[in-house]
Amino acid sequence: MVVRIQTADFDVGAELAALRSNLPEIGAVVSFVGLVRDINEGAEVSGLELEHYPGMTEQSLQDILTLAAQRWPVLQSLIIHRVGPLLPLDQIVLVAVATRHRGDAFAACEFIMDYLKTRAPFWKKEQTPEGVRWVDARESDERASQRWQDAAAAASLSQQGAL
Repeated sequence: MVVRIQTADFDVGAELAALRSNLPEIGAVVSFVGLVRDINEGAEVSGLELEHYPGMTEQSLQDILTLAAQRWPVLQSLIIHRVGPLLPLDQIVLVAVATRHRGDAFAACEFIMDYLKTRAPFWKKEQTPEGVRWVDARESDERASQRWQDAAAAASLSQQGAL
């Protein structure tokens, strides 16, 4: 499980190659790359600045990877998240998961990204024609994260019923 917070860009191909190196049991690698958009909530965005709480952010991301590994048989996982000033089309985040089977890899990658959006201490400030504004959490991100909690609760109840 690798977590990196950095200002520099990353090479997706190189990162994925490193993730799967020397592990012949890997049957699937699923990745997600988040980019800076030039529009948000109907406003033009010319730039974005990401801030974080050093130490706390890395631990939060590590905890998310640990949760994913508890739910799925993850062989390798990676989060790279950039901070500092970014422009439209810049890469912000890379989440990658390696497992034996694709279903586990897809689910774990989506889980990690959903939890990252709602639980990791990052703050976004956008530059718009009207000036600088802080970006609030999206309700859709909260719903995406909640469905994983609901699924875990349902699975727990199902297991208790089987006992």
